[in-house]
Amino acid sequence: MPGPQQSEVRNRLLQLLAAEDFAALKPAMRTEEMPLRHVLIASHTAIETVFFPETGFVSITNDEPSGRVEIGLIGREGMVGAAPILLADNRSPHTHFVQMAGHMLSLDVAVLREEVERRPAMRRLLHRFIQAQFVQTAQTAFANARGNTATRLARWLLMCHDRVDDDRITVTQDFMSFMLGVERPGVTAALRILEKAGFVLKRRGVVEVADREGLLDYAGDGYGTAEIEYARLVEGSLETGM
Repeated sequence: MPGPQQSEVRNRLLQLLAAEDFAALKPAMRTEEMPLRHVLIASHTAIETVFFPETGFVSITNDEPSGRVEIGLIGREGMVGAAPILLADNRSPHTHFVQMAGHMLSLDVAVLREEVERRPAMRRLLHRFIQAQFVQTAQTAFANARGNTATRLARWLLMCHDRVDDDRITVTQDFMSFMLGVERPGVTAALRILEKAGFVLKRRGVVEVADREGLLDYAGDGYGTAEIEYARLVEGSLETGM
């Protein structure tokens, strides 16, 4: 049969599906590249395909005339397009685009909806992921309201670090400014704080996490709640990380 083997996929949701549920989706799955900045779901546009990142990750952004701000992040722990498609809608007011290049498995919406209706265990798992994503969005609002630029940046770097295989995160200061919704000088100052403390190393186009524990302490209660809820809801444990 065409499609990937479940034992070989890296996406956590696909790994956690019952074998028979994965087998039902497998023939319709397509392996695709996930190019940098590629828009997977455009705002206010009918969604025809959902995506399961294997490597790299995707930003969810709120785009307004006054600017764009990131409100969510999805990597190999999740599915892009889950909430609108599985909650009886067909579009989102938010843009979903590739923030770090990688590859993914894609699936037509019609196939997913049909199998979710037939398979309660699959439906339960994916709905639990949606709840975990709602928690992440709420935690982003909390961090933005209560944190300063440096603590927000620490949280954001931790979230990116959760979704990559090494300590290097490919990102420019302009892009960090864009995602955090602050001016570039604020990001530059925040990076200096984190670098001076020994938490990160900054090179052109790359931020390397040098001391994750230090970043965790610095981010404070801006980071952790969403990760614990994902582990509880999706993985059934209290272990954090993706």
